[in-house]
Amino acid sequence: MADRYLHFTGTAPGRFLTRKLGLPQPARLRRWSLETQSLDGPLLHLTAGDSAVVRELGAVLAATGLTVVRSAEAASRPAGIVVDATAVATAAGLGDVHAALHPVVRSLAPGGRIVIVGARPSADDHHQAAAQQALEGFVRSLGKEIGRGATVQLLRIEPGAAASAESTLRFLLSPRSAYVSGQVVELTGAAPDPAADPAAPLAGRTALVTGAARGIGASVASVLARDGAQVICLDIPQSRDELARTADRIGASALPLDITADDAAERIAAAVPDGLDILVHNAGITRDRRLANMPADRWTQVVEVNLDSVLRTTDALLDAGTINRGGRIVATASIAGIAGNTGQTNYAASKAGIIGLVRSLAPRAAADHGVTVNAVAPGFIETKMTAAVPLFIREAGRRMNSLAQGGLPVDVAETTAWFAQPASAAVNGQIVRVCGQSLLGA
Repeated sequence: MADRYLHFTGTAPGRFLTRKLGLPQPARLRRWSLETQSLDGPLLHLTAGDSAVVRELGAVLAATGLTVVRSAEAASRPAGIVVDATAVATAAGLGDVHAALHPVVRSLAPGGRIVIVGARPSADDHHQAAAQQALEGFVRSLGKEIGRGATVQLLRIEPGAAASAESTLRFLLSPRSAYVSGQVVELTGAAPDPAADPAAPLAGRTALVTGAARGIGASVASVLARDGAQVICLDIPQSRDELARTADRIGASALPLDITADDAAERIAAAVPDGLDILVHNAGITRDRRLANMPADRWTQVVEVNLDSVLRTTDALLDAGTINRGGRIVATASIAGIAGNTGQTNYAASKAGIIGLVRSLAPRAAADHGVTVNAVAPGFIETKMTAAVPLFIREAGRRMNSLAQGGLPVDVAETTAWFAQPASAAVNGQIVRVCGQSLLGA
């Protein structure tokens, strides 16, 4: 459904009126396309404190394809700013972050990117832990005030493992991350597995997407296929025709199957005799009602589809070895699972359960199977489902984020594709909100 307010604020009368009334003025986001594959402008690389990874990080930034400069004078209108704050270990050291960004933050181009690179808070040094945790509050606040469609993220890396950050920096410093802001991503030290063809990073890999007939699932399947994966689109038999149309459109195959069926994992395994490299758990339903008015069947249906089926099929496919080493599991959580939502105790419980699954399974799946496990947590995304929401609630959902607009299914899909890349081996156990930095939740 078209966002008429966003269109109106892009006109001269709209800008004048909304400015006079103090209303939100969302910037039209620059998303990836064949014509817009990268940010337009240089990347300013700054350092806060005496960093030990500055050279290594500089080499990784150069690999993003952007022109990297080290002085503000050489980048009068940077498309991105990366501040290396890995050495910040005291409260006083936070002043170096302020000193680095304060003179240049106004010069960031519209739709630009700011990434603060930090270290994991130490369990043995509470001064370092305090300083590094402070960066999270800094990033979330700057994301809410930066405006003009720009985004701000915090990326935590392991000592000596800056090379593991390449795929993440490529994503965060590109149009693919247009609706991701205010996020904290922590990387492990796992070595990346570079793609043979950067233009098709998923070539030679088999992906299965559940709930792929329409909406977010169809977009995820499309982006994975665009990036070179052989995609299998799964959805319930009742959506067989729509599923077939989606699969035909992107050159994928269709698997009509109820993911809650007792033999779902066995049938998936039979469909991928050479194994599965990417498993995307996107299927989900809502059965909204306040708890006092919610019968047991509405509770059970949501938990069964959104959580229990994910647990069962994931366990069975891992145990059977169906998911190949180097594989990726991406589940779909929701900001409702983080912040809660009236009338959605069942849905929020199921999506919070996905977060618990990811945090617990990710380190064990990596150690035992060589598989990473992550989740996207969408906010207000423009789909047929949100188009049916009453007008005023829909408008509140669109505007109550730092970018003052709803996201698109492709925003979730691009984040999923980043998780799915072979080069993203260091991205594990992460819950990344695709919500324009919603004002709801953490």
